[in-house]
Amino acid sequence: MNVPGSLLSILLFVTTTLLAQTPDLVPTQGITSALHGANVGRIRFTDRAIPAAELTDTAFLGTYTLTNRSNLFMTAFMGNSLTNYLHQLAPELPADMLTKTGGYQFTFFVDDRLVYQSDLHPGAPYPQIKNTETIIHKPLIDNQKEGAWWSQSAWNRFMNNGGDSALTEGPHRFRLDIRPYLGLTNPTVGVLLASGELKLLVNRRPVIDLSTIRLNVPSPYPGLPVSTEQFDRDKIKALNGMIDAAVFKHITSVVVLKNGKLLIEEYGNGATRDSLHDVRSVGKSFASTLTGMAIRDGHLTSEAQPLSDFYDLRTVANNVPAKARTTLRDLLTMSSAFDGNDDDSDSPGNEENMYPTPNWVDFTLNLPLDTAKYKGTWHYFTAGVVLLGDVLHKVVPGGLERYADGQLLGPLGIRRYRWPYTPQQTVSMAGGVRMNALDLAKYGQLYKNDGRWQGRQLLPASWVRETFTRHKAIPGRPNEYYGYLFWNKTYRVNGKAYETYYATGNGGNKIFVFKDQLWVIVVTATAYGTAYAHPQVDQMMEQYILPALLP
Repeated sequence: MNVPGSLLSILLFVTTTLLAQTPDLVPTQGITSALHGANVGRIRFTDRAIPAAELTDTAFLGTYTLTNRSNLFMTAFMGNSLTNYLHQLAPELPADMLTKTGGYQFTFFVDDRLVYQSDLHPGAPYPQIKNTETIIHKPLIDNQKEGAWWSQSAWNRFMNNGGDSALTEGPHRFRLDIRPYLGLTNPTVGVLLASGELKLLVNRRPVIDLSTIRLNVPSPYPGLPVSTEQFDRDKIKALNGMIDAAVFKHITSVVVLKNGKLLIEEYGNGATRDSLHDVRSVGKSFASTLTGMAIRDGHLTSEAQPLSDFYDLRTVANNVPAKARTTLRDLLTMSSAFDGNDDDSDSPGNEENMYPTPNWVDFTLNLPLDTAKYKGTWHYFTAGVVLLGDVLHKVVPGGLERYADGQLLGPLGIRRYRWPYTPQQTVSMAGGVRMNALDLAKYGQLYKNDGRWQGRQLLPASWVRETFTRHKAIPGRPNEYYGYLFWNKTYRVNGKAYETYYATGNGGNKIFVFKDQLWVIVVTATAYGTAYAHPQVDQMMEQYILPALLP
């Protein structure tokens, strides 16, 4: 039912008045302005970030053309703070319990049809904000600051759970409702806090004229001559058009090597050949490479070595014999029994719990083990790679940074790069190394060459084979596997299978090394923290890049 705005305001006023009979639990900022007072119970939308104190009625949208580059910001004007609304649902609970178990429920409608409903994580926003603020002033879409706010995550979940298919080309009515919820044994949802509607004209399918698109002509790069082989140029032109139109968002480079030569080199969104890309967890794979080199040089005996060879674990918390028996192979395959899982926000070893601590290695060593839960199964564990990096830093001469430059990056001719660092100012293997796309491609080509580079065996071929082995199945992802800090999957194009091992990082960053083809493919992107970052790269590979390379 579509409730008229005037009637909705009356209902909200009556509801707020009745609920006000329950005394507030915490003080709030109250009604912050005349504009706020006139819009209590409403969500208003703008197409740009405007400070709440500078908002005016003329800034609010009634209709909006939604393209792939559109931004959309919301301001929800409430009559009270979230904590006080939660208090009305459970008057017996103290404020800290309310903020830990309660949050906002967002309900998304398109053309009066409920498309998606989400109880936002209780950690968003922070407790103090829940206690005091009476305005939600946040982006739903901010193309310049992807993934910065919990509100953007809510929008992305909506788009990935029916919103994308509901917002077909043409006119639509979009509505957002916000309510409080308590996630107790018996979850409870409260009254409508604010609602807003916006007429949308959706225009997200660009018309791409291939005749206007010019491909970059690669020039030689140290270690990478230019290939003269052919490829489907129109496929790559179409891909560039989709990147320029932000159908594929925040893609900064696509590089293809064939038989060790530079075949395709394209850049987008302001990036150039000289740009240093923050490829996030792609950097984890470098820890695997350096482990193989350290074994080659005798600084490590093998990946079967246990942690007890490197640490005195008698003084750490949660010390059990299984912790000392944890091997480097367990860390390389992300299958240790440490209770750390970055995909589980409640896991004690989640990486977000590690970063605020003063010593990431101590954080990891003190974690509990859960042998029943993990039993050698794969679970994404960044802290374990940090620990592996610390082992390397301990055993290689001159420390990890010097060793990496002398044994890996220098011989590959990689001179411009930036490592991230731990609080102890040692190289962090958690991710975040910065390199240009062509140097990343050279790193991938090293593996394609079975560890050889310009006639020199930098990495033992046996280590490359062991790295590119399906050691662990990825739970919940059929036919996907994990090697030694490299992933494995198989693309299917035109009915044929193309298996690849690859390094991957937040935002859609990839280095693909194909098993049975002559290709190394690099994609860099800055779609950090978005749900679409990795799926859009898969779509690019299956619909554009791989078809362009096939005969």
